[in-house]
Parts: sequence; C-alpha cells; structure tokens
Amino acid sequence: MGIGSFVNQSARPATATARRARASSGDLILVAVVIALGIFGLLMQYSAGTDFSLRTYGSATYIFNKQLLWMAIGTLCAFFLSRLDYHLWRKFAVPLMGMTVILLIAVLINNEVRNNAVRTFFGGSVQPSELAKLATIIYLSVWLYSKREHMHEFQLGLIPLAFILGAIGGLIFLQPDLSAAVTIFILGGLLFFLAGGEMRQIILFCAVALAAGWLVVQFSSTGKARIGPYIAGLKDPLKSSDHVLWSLEAIFKGKLFGVGIGRATTKLIGLPFAATDSIFAVIVEELGLFGALGLTSLYAVLAWRGLKIASKAPDSLGSVMAAGLTFWIVIEAAINMAVMVGLLPFAGNALPFVSAGGSNLISTLAAIGILLNISRKSGHTVPEGGERKTYSASVDLRRRDRRRSVPRTRRPANHAR
Repeated sequence: MGIGSFVNQSARPATATARRARASSGDLILVAVVIALGIFGLLMQYSAGTDFSLRTYGSATYIFNKQLLWMAIGTLCAFFLSRLDYHLWRKFAVPLMGMTVILLIAVLINNEVRNNAVRTFFGGSVQPSELAKLATIIYLSVWLYSKREHMHEFQLGLIPLAFILGAIGGLIFLQPDLSAAVTIFILGGLLFFLAGGEMRQIILFCAVALAAGWLVVQFSSTGKARIGPYIAGLKDPLKSSDHVLWSLEAIFKGKLFGVGIGRATTKLIGLPFAATDSIFAVIVEELGLFGALGLTSLYAVLAWRGLKIASKAPDSLGSVMAAGLTFWIVIEAAINMAVMVGLLPFAGNALPFVSAGGSNLISTLAAIGILLNISRKSGHTVPEGGERKTYSASVDLRRRDRRRSVPRTRRPANHAR
C-alpha cells in the first residue's frame, strides 16, 4: 500500500469525525456571535441601567442582576431547543399557539397597567407579546409547510393566514402594543412569501395591510401619537418627539469614538427608557459611531449565518422556520436602531440581546436554539413524510419542489434522454 493511499484512508475518519463534531455543536460562528452580543448586552446594561436601578429599586445593580438571571434561563432554553428535533414542532405548534392566545387574553383580563398599557404580568417581568412573535413564526412555519400543496388557493392559503394574523395581532393591538402587532404582520407576510406564496396573493396581502395601517392611524390614538411626531420630524428634525431629540443629542455627543463606557450623560438628564428602548442611543454616546458599526456588524453576521442555515436546511420546514427566526431578530434590531435616529415612527421593539427585558431575551435565545438544531440537521435524512429539499444557490428560500424560481441544474451532455 502506498503512502498516499494510507494518508487518504487515515484522513477519512478524521474528516468524518470533524463533520460529526460540527454537526453536534451546530453553527459555531452563530454561537460566537450570540455570545459576543450577550456579553456586550450585559456590559451596556451595567452602564445604562445603574442610575435608573438606583432611583427605582434602591440598588444600582438590580437591572443588571435581573438581566443576568434572564440570560442564564434563556441560555438553558437555547441549549435544550438546540437538542430538540425541530420536526417535533409539527406536534407542539398548536399547543404553543393555544397557550400564547390564552396568555394574550389573560394579560388583558389581568389589567396590569404600566406606561398606559396592559402588556405584562408580575410587575412587568412577563410580556406575552414577545412569546407571541416566536410562537407565530413556529406555528406559521408548520402551518405553511402542511399547506405547501395548496398555497395557490385563496381559501386554503391567504384567507386562513389573514385570520391567524388578525387574531394574534388584534389581541396584541388591544393592549395596546402597536409595534408588536405590526411586527407580527410583517413576519406573517414574510413567511408566506418565503414559503412560496403566489405574487398576486402577496400583493393583495400588502394592500390589505396598508389599508389596515391607514385605518389604525386615522382612528387609533396610539397610531396618531406615533405618526404625528414622526412626520413633523421628517419635515423639521427640531420638531421630532422629545424621545428622538434626546437620542439624537446622545448620538451627537458620541461622535466617532464615544465618551467612554459609563460616561454618558444623556441617560441621566432626559433620555427615556435608557436600559430598554433607548439602549442604542446610549451605545452610540459611549462607544461612538465605530461602536455602533461594530454592533450592526454582529447583527449582519447573525443574519448571514441564519440565512446560511436556512439555505442548507434538509426540508422546506427547516428553511422557512430558520429564515423566519433570523429575519425576526434582524428586523427587531433594525427597527430599534432606526427609531432612535428618527427614520421610523417610535416603536417599542427591543434591541435583541442588549435591551433589558426577560421575555424578549428568553424568546430570542430560544430562537437561537432552534436555529442551532436546524443547522445540526443539515445533510441529515429527513424523517418519514418529510420533504427533501436541495439548493442550487447559496440562499434561495423560495425554491420548492415543482417550482422554478431558480434555473434548474443542467444535465450532463451524456445524460440519457
């Protein structure tokens, strides 16, 4: 036996072992990004929440300690879900959605008023609308997968989808939590598109959503309160809401390199919700535009890895679910940052992994756990009844069997005709 043959044979088990190791741990780049975001979030919570914690709870580290606890719980959830076969969500999706609806109704009945809204239980510790976003993605991924052969039929595709989103979004709107309701509709439409919904149905969905949005703005006090200052700010930045003005002041103070961790002053003299909604403004003031660029780069890498996982998923269920979870996290981050610079109307979307709040942090880490499980299943055999799916492009989330959204693979010249 030649030396070359011996090397090749000995290398094969090592290569197989390496592949098994990568599969068992999931996407390591995604894990590294999430760890970096988590550590960065804790650091910024220690900086942004100290003064508020001291004034409100009598302890400078109260918010930080709570965030550390929520992160520990969320990490355990992520670990568990990374080991739970995502195909099992076909059994758990309906109970999960049922529990979510019950919680959304219960929060209205409980009527715990905080900041002129009824969105939470237990003194603001539990916010069902955050769970609703995750549950909606899981449920719609499973539902769209089960209806994949009938997506072109209005009565089996778009109409049930509108009913599902209307029920969940309506319950959230009654709290009122307009930003969460809008996020639900955005995610629903996006999942319908990624699952292969026909363009005429997507156009109709967008038209109805825009009409509903117009009605909300016209007849909802919450909608008017959000849109009015936003339009005024577009015409003249000095007429923006106080929230945006304080945020812009913080960003202006930060310049390129920031004033240093813990040295921001805007969070002490007027910037509202410094540890939650406005955390991005604190980040820019303390770390400057370079710090903001580093943060957005981490979200960009997360988006890249999430879509990569979606493109390599064994079936369309994993593909749509992975893409939906990825887009949810990235959309939340984009909305939060855009609001702080006046590019979007004020919304209460959290900055994933960074903003204080247990419900959002645990839900987001749970989404990461599901993503890691899908990445671990890449290249595995699909369970019985599953639909095997391959990709001829790096990211092509709308390709399905019997669809030609991308050119088909060319056959070799000597292929039997």
